[in-house]
Amino acid sequence: MSFDNKELGGYISVANHPAATTVAPVRRKPIWRHLIFGAVGFTALTYLTVLHGSGVTIVNPLASPRPTFKDQCAQADVLIPNKTSLALDAILPEVTSEEYKQTSIGYLSGAVKIPTVTHDNMGVPGEDARLEIFYEFAKYLKETFPMSHKVMSLDKVNTHGLVYTWEGMDGSLKPTLLMAHQDVVPVPAQTIPTWTHPPFGGVFDGTYIWGRGSSDCKNQLIAILESVELLLKADFKPTRTVILSFGFDEEAGGSQGAGHLAPFILEKYGKDSMAVIVDEGMKMQKLWGALVAQPGVAEKGAIDVTVTIRMPGGHSSVPPPHSSIGVLSELIQLIETSTYPTYLDALNPYYDTILCGAAYAPEFPSSLRKLLSHKKQSSSTSCMKKDTLAEEAAKESLFHKYLMTTSIAVDVISGGEKSNALPEEATVVVNHRVNIGDSVSLVKSKIEKLAKQVATKHNLTVHAYDGAIEPSSIMLSAPVYLDPAPVTPSKVDSVSAWSVLSGTTRAQYGTQVVMAPGLMTGNTDTRFYWGLTRDIFRYGPGFDGDGDGVMGGIHTVNERVSIKDHIETIKWFVQFIRNMDEAKLA
Repeated sequence: MSFDNKELGGYISVANHPAATTVAPVRRKPIWRHLIFGAVGFTALTYLTVLHGSGVTIVNPLASPRPTFKDQCAQADVLIPNKTSLALDAILPEVTSEEYKQTSIGYLSGAVKIPTVTHDNMGVPGEDARLEIFYEFAKYLKETFPMSHKVMSLDKVNTHGLVYTWEGMDGSLKPTLLMAHQDVVPVPAQTIPTWTHPPFGGVFDGTYIWGRGSSDCKNQLIAILESVELLLKADFKPTRTVILSFGFDEEAGGSQGAGHLAPFILEKYGKDSMAVIVDEGMKMQKLWGALVAQPGVAEKGAIDVTVTIRMPGGHSSVPPPHSSIGVLSELIQLIETSTYPTYLDALNPYYDTILCGAAYAPEFPSSLRKLLSHKKQSSSTSCMKKDTLAEEAAKESLFHKYLMTTSIAVDVISGGEKSNALPEEATVVVNHRVNIGDSVSLVKSKIEKLAKQVATKHNLTVHAYDGAIEPSSIMLSAPVYLDPAPVTPSKVDSVSAWSVLSGTTRAQYGTQVVMAPGLMTGNTDTRFYWGLTRDIFRYGPGFDGDGDGVMGGIHTVNERVSIKDHIETIKWFVQFIRNMDEAKLA
């Protein structure tokens, strides 16, 4: 139970207690008895019963008082740039004008119209013709943002990766690195008739800009360049270098884009050389009756386990009890039902989100508050034990559950060639998003254990992650995996990247906004940038007042973004670049 110091009240004095008066006895009792009884009496008398909320806590005033929820979710002060000029002061009013709004709509609409689609099976630049579209996109950016391309240097990495550098006046300061990706997910042909507007039409309907990439994440890429262009026109000269890094295959894993961009920047600047990184990520939302911004300070891990079963073929008129597809189905059923526990590791940022909810949200559940009050602050919950707090928090929604659980998703399956031929091979790909506190090795060993269980039943051998191919066997491989990301610090007790990001947000949207560390259930291009800084944020700073926390239609039909959201994103990046430029980081 949390409380303020003032809630402790006064101490009970023992100075005049009768036991404190000494009378010379005939036989003096041993001194150790006085010490023991005195200590017990003093402790008992100095314990106070403090009523707080609906619970009762026994508090020892000699111990340090337990911090309140607000202590554990301290909020950054509003942060407004100090260095200014008439031209810089004019930027925000200009951005909110009707004239600029129409210009900005054109910028984003034009970007959406270029179908920079990537697929899981993309080849390398120069060999895969589907990547040629990125030449057109790079040309569009150069024509749309001429001042940015004139002042900033541009390095093209692995052909289509773009690194813009705006040199600062003080080379001793670590740069600000802003990220986004140029590519978008495919639009299945069968879904096109269900779109309100064509998926690559870039249509503006008076409220939204529609199309694939409008909210994932060409909006952020264009907003970053718009903010730079506006600052250049206002004759802003950065003290701290600003770097923009735009990959081109994030939706396909990022190996050709960010996988080359991050090493390029690392080689040029060195390890831990960036002051901050901001990439696409979580949006502001209404949570427990409060407006909460949750920049992603970590990401769950990810691993795709491919399970292949090989069994003898033959004519389907004389089938065995189970074909390879049948055995695979049995294993899939085992995998899906062998779920992972819901638990909150001490490092999981969602624990901090819950603390912030308890501190500031008017509709925060009393059941969660009670459990949170009794959770030991310094303890780490083992995934082998029942975590009542996590299980109660998971009742909020399926999304909230998977902030505290390793997920299992059977996503791709194949097997069989003809209806009258027994399938000699069947394959499934099982995607896992790994909870903070778990690891990819845990997932791999669990799948192997289940595979051996099925293999024993059907007289098959198991080859687990060894690359072997053998008849009558279950083969496991995991070519794509990533452990959970390092957690970015999120304290405001000194000037930090988190305090600058938070202060910028609260200055723009008001102090009613609660800044809480967030956890990404998916992965971004930042997976390749861990070596450049500990201060990585996955954050979509735009907000249009709806507060559902969801970027409209990403990866599905009717993707869109409101022009209000987009304008707010531009404003945020203008102010964040300026605030970072002035920040005296610890």
